[in-house]
Amino acid sequence: MSGLIITSLIILVFVIIYQIGKASEYAAILRGEKKVNAQVNRAMAWLLVGTFLLGMWGIWECHQYFKDLMLPVAACRTGENYDSMFNVTIMVTGIVFFLTQAVLFWFCFKYQDSGKRSSYFFAHSNKLELIWTTIPAIAMAILVAIGIRNWFDVTSEAPAEATAVEIVGKQFNWIIRYPGKDKELGKRDFRKINDANNVLGLDWSDPHNADDIIAQNGEIHMVVGKPVKLIIGSRDVIHDVGLPHFRMKMDAVPGITTTLWLTPTITSDSMKLITKNPNFVYEIACDQLCGKGHYAMRGTIIVETQAKYDQWLAKQQAYYATANPSAAPAAPAADSAATAPKAEAGKEISMK
Repeated sequence: MSGLIITSLIILVFVIIYQIGKASEYAAILRGEKKVNAQVNRAMAWLLVGTFLLGMWGIWECHQYFKDLMLPVAACRTGENYDSMFNVTIMVTGIVFFLTQAVLFWFCFKYQDSGKRSSYFFAHSNKLELIWTTIPAIAMAILVAIGIRNWFDVTSEAPAEATAVEIVGKQFNWIIRYPGKDKELGKRDFRKINDANNVLGLDWSDPHNADDIIAQNGEIHMVVGKPVKLIIGSRDVIHDVGLPHFRMKMDAVPGITTTLWLTPTITSDSMKLITKNPNFVYEIACDQLCGKGHYAMRGTIIVETQAKYDQWLAKQQAYYATANPSAAPAAPAADSAATAPKAEAGKEISMK
């Protein structure tokens, strides 16, 4: 029934438009076609001016209405560079948009048909072609160069003192791995992945894995002012590590390792004060549709002082001890360059 009503309304609208058109034709015959056309042109010209002014006002009001939904200040130096690039892009394109639309609507108003002048047509102008090709090309080249510079910045080699943190996507959560006292992440082998006791497929024959820490709650701890290198991967399908408050994102692709690095500049507690939101958290979003649970694939980042980070780290247990509770404690690579952790002499630890 609703479909029939909608169809009837559409037909009725077309009938009304048709009748208005016929009435205009009759009015033109009665009052003179030229006079009617002049009145219509004048009315349309003023309507276009009103449309332009109304459109500009609408853009401004939308900006004022939605500005509270904008992200707060960037929480890292590279994010500040991206904000600067975004502002420059908006400024350049905004000025061009305003000028071109103003000229467009002004020409429609100024050069409306009045019967006192005729149109001038020309097929080609090398000068105009050169102007409207060269200027946009130069502007776009500059904007692209700024973007490439920022991209190379976040994907370049991280500083030597950067803390390496691995983040691995899995339907539908993030697995985070930190290096232990040896400051180095051990090797992984996807063939050793076991959800029961080896969620990342750590190779126990590598002594660097003995003290690695794994957090399956999707929580990354960072020290403010200290660079962090994110080593990104996926266990199953393509995910995407989205860090909106740091203005970064990078695909997490199965079988391929991607990296980002950043230096956080604002602690989580400070950002709560800036946003006036006591529940604020830095978010890790999955920016790639990865399945039916994609909407819930969310992690958090805690940026804190070195003292608080050290306190948190001291409470963490090595994943080796968690995955192999019955095995003897393994010596980290920093303490010993001996052979890999063993459950029994001469035998590799079994993967249960």
